Parts: sequence; C-alpha cells; structure tokens
Amino acid sequence: MTANTFTVEYYNERVEADIEALPMTIAARYIVLMRRMLVVGPNLGEPHTKAFGGGLFEMRLKAAEGIGRVFFCTRVGRRIVMLHSFVKKTDKTPPHERKIAEQRLKEILNENP
Repeated sequence: MTANTFTVEYYNERVEADIEALPMTIAARYIVLMRRMLVVGPNLGEPHTKAFGGGLFEMRLKAAEGIGRVFFCTRVGRRIVMLHSFVKKTDKTPPHERKIAEQRLKEILNENP
C-alpha cells in the first residue's frame, strides 16, 4: 500500500461527527474519496472535487441516498482540513451552507497567516 502523502484534519469535532453521521452510502463515498486524497492530494478533479476560489473546495458525494457535500481547504504541510458538510436537498448549494464554510476558512487563514 502506498504511504499517505497528505493528512486529513477536521475544523472541529462537530464537523467530524457530522461527516460520520452522513447517510451510509454518502459516508462510504466520502471515505473512498478521502482515502484517495490522502495519497494523491485534494485535487481529484470533477466530478469528485471542485474549486470555488480563495482556497475553498468542495468534495462532491453522489450516492444512492442522495447528494452530499463536504467543504475543505488545504494548508501548509500537505494538510487537508474538512470545514463543513451537508446533504443537498435542492439542485443548488444553499448560500448559508457555503457561508459556514467560508467563515471557517477565514478563521483558519487568520490563525495561520
């Protein structure tokens, strides 16, 4: 097995718990993509990941139970930080879900300029 070249961290314990609580098939998809990110890095390309600019990215999770999203950023030292997750109920990402991720990203950037 290839050694991990990246690490995954969580903004806080609540984010980790929310991801673990995703519906089973969405959570399984998260695990598959997250493990791939550990080896090859966060840019898996569409349809798996998408860049929003300003350092914010989303992991796109499509599964039998619906569609989930996990916002993340990258940090120095090959660290991937999971910021926020949710299950989509509409075609478009609700603005308040993205705002949560953007605020958390801003906090991380302010802590580590």
